[in-house]
Amino acid sequence: MNFALNVSRSILGQPWRWRGNEADARDPSYLPDDLVTQLLLARGCPRDALEAHRNPTIRQFMPDPSLFRDMDTAAARLADAVQAGEDVRIFGDYDVDGATSAALLIRLLRDLGLNAKPYIPDRLMEGYGPSGEALVRLAGEGASLIVTVDCGAQAFDALAMAKQVGVDVVVVDHHKCATALPEAFALVNPNRLDEHEEAATHGHLAAVGVAFLLGAALVRVLRGRGWFAHRAEPALMELLDIVALGTVADVAQLKGLNRAFVAQGLKVMGKRRNVGLAALVDASRLTRAPLCHDLGFALGPRINAGGRVGQADLGVRLLTTEDPAEAARIAAQLDQYNEERRAIEATVQEQAEALLAAQDNRAVAVIAGQGWHPGVIGIVAGRLKEKAGRPAIVIALDEDGVGKGSGRSISGVDLGAAILAAKDSGLLVAGGGHAMAAGLTVMADRVDALAEFLDDRLAAAVARSRDDRALLIDAVLAPSGVNPDFIAAIDQGGPYGMGWPAPLIAAGPMRVVKADVVGNGHLRAILAGADGRSIKSIAFRKADSPLGHALLGAPRDRRLWVAGKAKVDDWGGRPTAELHLEDAAWLD
Repeated sequence: MNFALNVSRSILGQPWRWRGNEADARDPSYLPDDLVTQLLLARGCPRDALEAHRNPTIRQFMPDPSLFRDMDTAAARLADAVQAGEDVRIFGDYDVDGATSAALLIRLLRDLGLNAKPYIPDRLMEGYGPSGEALVRLAGEGASLIVTVDCGAQAFDALAMAKQVGVDVVVVDHHKCATALPEAFALVNPNRLDEHEEAATHGHLAAVGVAFLLGAALVRVLRGRGWFAHRAEPALMELLDIVALGTVADVAQLKGLNRAFVAQGLKVMGKRRNVGLAALVDASRLTRAPLCHDLGFALGPRINAGGRVGQADLGVRLLTTEDPAEAARIAAQLDQYNEERRAIEATVQEQAEALLAAQDNRAVAVIAGQGWHPGVIGIVAGRLKEKAGRPAIVIALDEDGVGKGSGRSISGVDLGAAILAAKDSGLLVAGGGHAMAAGLTVMADRVDALAEFLDDRLAAAVARSRDDRALLIDAVLAPSGVNPDFIAAIDQGGPYGMGWPAPLIAAGPMRVVKADVVGNGHLRAILAGADGRSIKSIAFRKADSPLGHALLGAPRDRRLWVAGKAKVDDWGGRPTAELHLEDAAWLD
């Protein structure tokens, strides 16, 4: 076996391999590629598409919206509403993808002359997705058209109730669909099982990406009807900052069109034209234009905090306001809610980890607890997934024995399809999702049966995924090579995220000069190489892990390779490089 740096078993118990295919240097026609080309090829970019991926643009990757089933029907219905000045409500999910999808359509419709209003359900009182009661109530208030975003693909009963009272519902979603579809006026979702082959290749889009395509289709319909003969067309590209935020925060794969959304959206965000986003950047204490990882780790969690532990509609209100004072107030409120969310999350995580340690080693960790806050279970599920190396579902049980669950999966294991199958088998009250994440409602007395069902269905896929586990290395450097110039070079292969992983760098040989624990279980270390250069490093939430224990107790004279993501530390006056450690391996 060809292991990177001969590491067949690291400190964390995994082999290291080179990412992508190694070039055959014996071929006399072979010429080494430049660094960015190597990074692009290693992430699956075809050689004939290198230039398009170096600077991904909307023009290069945007499909014709009419490819998607029901897209033209949905766009025409929205155009009718714009021209007639109808009462339109945008019904969004309470997470970042729902908030950004709703905000995008509201801002676009506002630019088209229609004042659409948002409706975001309360997570605790109403739960996920549209309820029939809510849709009927909105119809009673005068709404003639309701657009659901990031939800609705499984809302059979709710949409049937809406149809009975005569209100049209357009569903814009990306979650997995069943064979049967709910009765909607139009249902736009690239993950429909009856979707055309070319359109289905865009199943990795977040809901906000699907909403953007609907927006483009709507503008095209209105253009064809002469709506812009005496008014300016809306600047649809100026909404890409919202699309980028929802795409990254929903952990959508950054390939194809999503790469263009994020690359171009970050440029728009840097101009600070959306006063709500600008206020959120300031509340997040970012002193530079946001980078891709800031969307997932700084901005997204604050938008999410409103739906998790605060007011569900705060995110939409922030992203659609034009009042800087109001934006500052909402951003500060979301920042406070985010701090509260962290405290609640820490308590639930501690209890969930204790239950995980006592659980049988099933293929899927199913952890349930009484009185846990439903707003943090998705985050805790993600933490447990990383700790256990297998899919995890965390369920918050209320006093009536009703459990709200959220799951996170690992590569190669389709959790969303398994949850739909569990629902079809009668184990769940409700459930759905996509490959890497899912949500569900289950009665307390069915939790064990659910765990057994998932174990039977997913054990083989989990075993394959874990057997194939390896740390994929992109480059090996001496310590002096890990510097801001190198980081700037590899950043040209971005944006990086789910499905387009950030480069992993191996550096060494090194020795540990100093290591200690900081924050909430993070390991901080100073590493020195034989070339006399030292590197600051941090391993997030790994202090109490084999990696943390090894570095904390490392003899001064023992050398090792370290692997992680190279980042620029821009706090202070002079930018320096640091490594965010993923693993390490002893040389001897």
